[in-house]
Amino acid sequence: MNTYLKYLSTGIFFGFVLVKSEVISWFRIQEMFRFDAFHMYGVIGLAIVVAMISISLIRKLKLKDSENKLITIQPKDPSQITRYLAGGTLFGLGWALTGACPGPLFTLAGAGYEIILVPIVGAVIGTWTYGIVRSNIKH
Repeated sequence: MNTYLKYLSTGIFFGFVLVKSEVISWFRIQEMFRFDAFHMYGVIGLAIVVAMISISLIRKLKLKDSENKLITIQPKDPSQITRYLAGGTLFGLGWALTGACPGPLFTLAGAGYEIILVPIVGAVIGTWTYGIVRSNIKH
């Protein structure tokens, strides 16, 4: 139970960071897709740098997960570039249409934007559908 509280409090803190940094702002996202402002590109660039450092540390320090299993990150298969491009395009299209990255969907709901429940339901249906067809897809 203690582990779950740690994850919950980390998630709540991250939600506050998303709100305060305006990352959940539809207007900021619109500015990004129109190339009108650097704000979101700076946030995304910083996230990439943090991810690179984090993955390097995970590998170097041989960190373990909450179940004490070694964290392993499989390398991407370069022969699947078409699949990665299609997935990234679909992700970006959904992001542009809803004005919300999937990460802060629940933050938006918590901030009182009830309309965001539509993309949340869509994300749940999409995840559920993937779970059903996953065994039929080449990975």
